[in-house]
Amino acid sequence: MKYTPRKINTFLFFKLPSAFLTGVRVKAISETDATVIVKYKWINQNPFKSVFWAVQGMASELSTGILVMKAIYDSNKKISMLVTNMNAVFTKKATGKVRFECNDGILIKEAIKKAIETGVGQTVIVTSEGINEEGISVSKFEYEWSLKAKM
Repeated sequence: MKYTPRKINTFLFFKLPSAFLTGVRVKAISETDATVIVKYKWINQNPFKSVFWAVQGMASELSTGILVMKAIYDSNKKISMLVTNMNAVFTKKATGKVRFECNDGILIKEAIKKAIETGVGQTVIVTSEGINEEGISVSKFEYEWSLKAKM
C-alpha cells in the first residue's frame, strides 16, 4: 500500500471505524513525520466541552503508528509491531481543530534497522503532541513501540 493521507483515511474507515467516526484524519505523512487532525464535535466530546481523551489518544497513536507501518513497509521485511506502554499529559482543553504531530520517523527507522540486523526485538519511544489552532499544546503522548523482525 502506498502511504498517502487518502489511502490511510480509507484504511481507517474499514479497519478502525471508531477513529474514522470520531473525525480522526491523517493530514500529512513523510519519512520523518506525520500529522493527524481531529476537530471537536458532538461525536467526540466529553462532558467538559472538549475532545474526549480517548479520541485524542486514537489520533496521537495513529500519528506514531503510521510512521511505524510506513517504515516497516519501506524495509520490505516482516516485522511485528505492538504498543507496550503509553503515557499522556493533558495541559489544556482540546477544542476546535487539534493536530497531533509525531516527528520521530528517524528513530523508528533506526529501531527497525537494528531489529532486522540483530534479530532481537527492539523498543522505541516516540512522542505525539496535540496542538490547537492557536499553536498551544493541549496534550502530549508518549508511546513505546515494540518491534521484532520475523524470521
